[in-house]
Parts: sequence; C-alpha cells; structure tokens
Amino acid sequence: METDWIWGLAGGGLIGMGGAVYLLGNGRIMGASGILGGLVDGSGRKSAAEKLVFLAGVILLPLVLSSLFLIKTNTHMTGNVPLIIAAGLLVGLGTRIANGCTSGHGVCGISRLSLRGIVATVFYILAGGMTLVLFRHVLGVI
Repeated sequence: METDWIWGLAGGGLIGMGGAVYLLGNGRIMGASGILGGLVDGSGRKSAAEKLVFLAGVILLPLVLSSLFLIKTNTHMTGNVPLIIAAGLLVGLGTRIANGCTSGHGVCGISRLSLRGIVATVFYILAGGMTLVLFRHVLGVI
C-alpha cells in the first residue's frame, strides 16, 4: 500500500507547528525566504541569532527524525545539476517578486485568511504546474 502521503502530512504538520511556534515565540510571521533573505542581504542582522536557530532546525530536524525512525527516503529529483541550479535561482527570484514563499504565504498566510497569501499561493501553484508541464511534457527535460 502506498504510504508516501503520510510523510507529506507529517511534514506539513511540522511546518505548521514551526510557524505557530515562531509566531508565538517572537510575534512574527514565519517565512523561510524572508528569514534566509534577511541573513543574505544583511537586513536581518538584529535578529540573526533567531534566524540561524530557525534555519538550523529546518535542516537538522529532518535528519534527526529520519535517523531516529531509520527512514530511508526515495526522491525523484533529477540528476541534472544545471537544471537544479536554474530551478533554485528561479524559485529565489519568485519569492523575492512575491515578497514571500510557500511557508509565509501558503502556510501562515492561508491559516490567517490573508487575501494576499491566498492569491500568492494560487499563483505560485499555477506557475509550478505550468513549469512542470512545460519542462516534462513539452521540452522533455525532466
């Protein structure tokens, strides 16, 4: 029986819990691109410690949980390194244009019934779907 959906549900729950803890802990909306962007461009120097702790948690928690439960993940990610780099740069550009990412707009924005978050989420999901169709079915790259 296919059980991959359980890991997606658990991951979504952890992201939601992280957003709630971040909001309750410092009164700010969690947005991973804003947190990382603030460290990269220097605008988040005052709260750099909390941003670094958040990012360390994002990286370390999955490693700890997968080692505790001895989970081996299987991804379907392409081995095309230039494509991965281009995708990462485009996602970064998109988060800057949209002033946020899936965690800020999708998880935290929708849960607060933010019209801006809902609209942004609809558009980045549509853009992701169109990108997949273009690259996989039209260009045959993926």
